[in-house]
Parts: sequence; C-alpha cells; structure tokens
Amino acid sequence: MEKIVLNEQQLVDAICLFQAKFRQVSPQEVEVELMYDDEEGFSAEAFVHGQSDVYSTANFIAAIRLYIEEQLNRDSMSARIMLNLHDEEGIIANIEW
Repeated sequence: MEKIVLNEQQLVDAICLFQAKFRQVSPQEVEVELMYDDEEGFSAEAFVHGQSDVYSTANFIAAIRLYIEEQLNRDSMSARIMLNLHDEEGIIANIEW
C-alpha cells in the first residue's frame, strides 16, 4: 500500500484550485484559511473578491481529490484520505492507495 502526506500548503493549494474552478477565477485570486474545531472537525474558508465560501470536511476532501487528480495525476477515487491535526505541521492529509 502506497502512502503520501500532503502538507498544509498543499491543502491550501487544493482548496484554491477547487474554489477557482467553482468561481471561474485563477487559483492566485483565492485566499484560504484552514480550520479545526473539536466539535465541527476540519473545515476551510475560501475568499474570492470579498465573497467567502465555507468548506465542510466533506467538501475539503472533495477539493483534495481534485488536487490528487490534477496535480499528482493519480486516481483519487481509490485513495483513502485522512485529515489530521499535527502539533508542528498544522493540518495534514495522510493518503493511502
């Protein structure tokens, strides 16, 4: 079984890519804040031209799947994606195939 880890910057990039496709803008126009809450879990907020969209954990995973497909050229549907809060690295994604 192959394993990779996406760091916090790669997760921000994933949300930027996903939001850019949704809003039909370039990824550079998107600002992202990653969040973790004990009750709500993982989430992200994306900002484009003063408008914001909140990503639940499920939407966060969908953005990571798009990143895996388009940036890593891998099959995202067979990937097992687990978000984790790491003391030193922040939010990371452990991915296994």
